[in-house]
Amino acid sequence: MVVTIHHDATDAGLEVLREGGNAVDAAVAVGFALAVVYPAAGNIGGGGFMLIRPATTRGIGHDRSPQPHFLDYREKAPAAASANMYLDASGNVIPKASITGAHASGVPGTVAGLTYAEAHFGRLTLAKVMAPAIRLARDGYVLSPEEAQMLHAPNLTQFPDSRRIFQRDGNFYKAGDTFKQPELAETLTRIAADPGSFYHGTLAAQIASFEAANGGLITAQDLAAYQVKERLPLIGSYRGLQIITSPPPSSGGIALIQILNILSGYDLPKLGPDRSPAQIHIITEAFRRAFMDHADYLGDPDFNTIPLNEMASPAYAAAWRSSIQPVAPTPSASLVRPAGFLPPPPKPAPPIHESPQTTHFSIVDADGNAVSSTYTLNFFFGSGVTVSPLGFVLNDEMDDFASKQGVPNAFGLIQGPANAIAPGKRPLSSMTPTMVVEPPVCPDGYIPSTPPEVQPERAVPKSCKPGKLLLVLGSPGGSTIITTVANDIISVVDNHLNIQAAADAPRFHHQYLPDVLQFEKAFPIPVIETLKASGYTTKRAAEFDEKSPGTWGDNELIEVSPKVPHGAKHGELFGGHDSGHHFGKAAGY
Repeated sequence: MVVTIHHDATDAGLEVLREGGNAVDAAVAVGFALAVVYPAAGNIGGGGFMLIRPATTRGIGHDRSPQPHFLDYREKAPAAASANMYLDASGNVIPKASITGAHASGVPGTVAGLTYAEAHFGRLTLAKVMAPAIRLARDGYVLSPEEAQMLHAPNLTQFPDSRRIFQRDGNFYKAGDTFKQPELAETLTRIAADPGSFYHGTLAAQIASFEAANGGLITAQDLAAYQVKERLPLIGSYRGLQIITSPPPSSGGIALIQILNILSGYDLPKLGPDRSPAQIHIITEAFRRAFMDHADYLGDPDFNTIPLNEMASPAYAAAWRSSIQPVAPTPSASLVRPAGFLPPPPKPAPPIHESPQTTHFSIVDADGNAVSSTYTLNFFFGSGVTVSPLGFVLNDEMDDFASKQGVPNAFGLIQGPANAIAPGKRPLSSMTPTMVVEPPVCPDGYIPSTPPEVQPERAVPKSCKPGKLLLVLGSPGGSTIITTVANDIISVVDNHLNIQAAADAPRFHHQYLPDVLQFEKAFPIPVIETLKASGYTTKRAAEFDEKSPGTWGDNELIEVSPKVPHGAKHGELFGGHDSGHHFGKAAGY
């Protein structure tokens, strides 16, 4: 099963699976294909995270470890970056300096991440898994009305090569047109033949030369120094199931575990059905409390000590839970963190926001190996700058740092000193690729470590069999990713929605600051009015914009039936593609 935001990318993943590839081979094929067919967020000029879970104790691909793996191929700040690089002489943030132009880009990690995944965990060759992407770039793909409209993005218009490639110098593409990208096809062909060239060879030299000529900071030395980080996933629990999720520099995994820990003390279905006012109230108050810690403590773990185990403590969750009123909201301004659990937050402890324009894909292969991956350029089409003559758009990921502590970034989130700009640092992200599994099955009554040790050593005996995979999930949406993933888990595990209903359910979000309960436009108005009457400040996305659908996420989900059909090795797979986008697809065989 492959679920992505674009039907051609889904088909690329299925093609590789049919040719004998495993879930990682398919994920690499999808990642490169999305760089062609979904250039607004799919990319080779950005970065992201990949969660890999082997189905058996034999591991996956060339790796023999039965443990889940988390690949951090997030962008890094260039060596010339500085804490105040986006401030004027008066110390004020320069408008759009961190989101537009080459100066806004971090060192891209996608090529390193995808090729690392293929080399360590794949079964096929890089050339084989990249062939669909190269073909799509060379021969083109047919644009839907929605895709053609995306290419009107104003940040592309500002830069000559972006305007030429994506907008035909003002003769905009229309629905039904075939969009070909010969320069990108050539770049992908060169990567397939020599992936190291992007960071150490002729491609790196071209990227560095372009940056120098266009006011960017990325140098050949920055590219050569880039490394993929393999980190230990976080392991939480909810309703007797394991939550395998994203460690820092993702802020999403630990926040997700905190939210679920708080909610574990409630019987949510007894409060009402999915998306009922009573459920939304309790869930929102869990969101609010987790995001308070998100603002204060999280950043790049290579630069900061983050109290993950303390944050994930069930006792800490119980203390937070005791402060939740049964009906009335707790104003964020009056919220007081329970004493005695966490160290004092760094000072000053201020605001963040991250672009909702990211993309996620989920994959399960015939053996039950699974991949959950989210990657991004930050804004739609990133910085708007296309690297000439290589044909790909650069990220504007530097905006995910705190340009100035205490000042919200382009998306309203607040950040502390843990996420200040520094050379070589990776910005905080909300991307939260996640899986839900049954606990490992071990002989002799052995029970693997569970929270509060959210990062246990890889000490589960080899005699233990991995628990059955149940859910593979994730979403774009900036800070709303965390709440979207939490709601997907709640909808399936607690409220027993089928996977398509969970993918399509309208979303709600609260992030501590601003103190606003946000809803997608499609959310039932009577529910919103009930919550508003109980004391919440509410807001519907794009409420007064008739042309906007008022959405912020894009669920790409896979559910594995816990009932194994007679004679089958694994449970039946169900894919849910968010129908808010009309060109994606869930498909399998």
